[in-house]
Amino acid sequence: MSDVFHNPALTPPGLSGPAPVQQAGDTPQNPLTQGVRGPSFDELLRKRVGGVHFSKHAVQRLERRRIEVDPSTMARLDAGVQRAASKGARDSVIFVDSTAFVVSVQNRTVVTAVDREHMREHVFTNIDSAVIA
Repeated sequence: MSDVFHNPALTPPGLSGPAPVQQAGDTPQNPLTQGVRGPSFDELLRKRVGGVHFSKHAVQRLERRRIEVDPSTMARLDAGVQRAASKGARDSVIFVDSTAFVVSVQNRTVVTAVDREHMREHVFTNIDSAVIA
């Protein structure tokens, strides 16, 4: 038996025979990760990068409405997202001082931001929670 691991995704179509039949409940064994335990790369990356990030739309709104987001605001926003996530929220409005941030909690992404001046004209839809941070 060869120690070389065959990755069918790297084989051009039509050059190999049918894929081996996998029994129900079997998981494919990758010799490079066999016996490795611990968090996934995605989990490690989220912990390292951490925090909330902003969609392109949200960045445009911040610039257009001249909303300043300093480290203190970011910390409070992140804490608000964590509180919403702990309650099972999916989409939330998080109020930090006079700014409302609409956040996809699962993705930890700010979708849009609204300052006090524009809040009177704005209707928040498709949210399941509100947090005052």
